[in-house]
Amino acid sequence: MSEITANLTHHFLIAMPHMADPNFVRTLTYIAEHNENGALGVIVNRPTELTLETLFERVELPLEADGFAGRPVYFGGPVQTDRGFVLHRPIGDWHSTLVVNEEVGLTSSRDILQSLGKDGTPSEVLITLGYAGWGAGQLEQELADNAWLTVQADMSIVFDLPPEERLVAAMQKLGVDFTNLSEVAGHA
Repeated sequence: MSEITANLTHHFLIAMPHMADPNFVRTLTYIAEHNENGALGVIVNRPTELTLETLFERVELPLEADGFAGRPVYFGGPVQTDRGFVLHRPIGDWHSTLVVNEEVGLTSSRDILQSLGKDGTPSEVLITLGYAGWGAGQLEQELADNAWLTVQADMSIVFDLPPEERLVAAMQKLGVDFTNLSEVAGHA
């Protein structure tokens, strides 16, 4: 098992242009947890055709709060695509939340959907089906292979920008233009 060189919790992973895995081509992934056992995150720029209105119907919950019905559900990653995950702030007090930091949580319990449907809280949410996961040392190896760029997460990118602008905005935090990136992996 390789040592963690940096803790990437609350960072974005930016897929490099040569990304071979079709699940991650041109994706921006938010890392909610990274430790010696691996990493877990959700893709934040891949909306699906499924809306929150349809999702709430499928899980038999009322969606009474205004402004949420037409929002998309996102493809969060290829792991457990039949389960929902809610990236949100503030953290709140839910049955099953991975606390990322003092302001951001990733919740997988039904109670957060009940609250969202009833009174629109928490108001800053991104709901995914599935997540992205890496075993111990796997993400570190992918970073060594130049599969990803990393940058400190900025939640305004996730919650304030349309999905098609999120990848570019994260790259701008690094001062990089996606069109200038090489599609060939290698080391300088």
